Amino acid sequence: MRNTLIAGLLALSAASAFAQDGSRPQQVAAANAAPASVPGSRAHVLTREELDKLLARPQDLLVIDVRRPDEVSKIGGLPVYLSIQLNDLEKSVAWIPKGRTIITVSNHAKRAGTAADLLASKGFKVAGAAGVQTYEQEGGKLTKIVPPPPPSTASAATTRSP
Repeated sequence: MRNTLIAGLLALSAASAFAQDGSRPQQVAAANAAPASVPGSRAHVLTREELDKLLARPQDLLVIDVRRPDEVSKIGGLPVYLSIQLNDLEKSVAWIPKGRTIITVSNHAKRAGTAADLLASKGFKVAGAAGVQTYEQEGGKLTKIVPPPPPSTASAATTRSP
């Protein structure tokens, strides 16, 4: 019931934002400029330069990656982050520290924008959302995670006790 209410409020606020925005003429952005926010989200989308500046002060920062673990291992990510999938974020707010600036991360910032909106509504200081694939395309360096190989069946058989 609570999740349905929150989803409804988010949809209502997004619809309200679109209705207000529809009365103004749209501005054409430069071809290489990052969007100011993700459609349907109020979160600022961080440019590579903005993200690098924030990452230079890790003591003040908390990066929350809302992607699935397989996306992180396949695509790469930032060197240090807290992994909380978007569906679990609301259940996790009680143990997320409020004393740091938060950056939310996903592949192209859509889920990160949703996460940033949720955290901001709960009183967290959110710098913005970032898409790691966009960041890499703009020249940012991702950390690639190589998962360990699965144990072979031959070695597993030799390590068993009689």
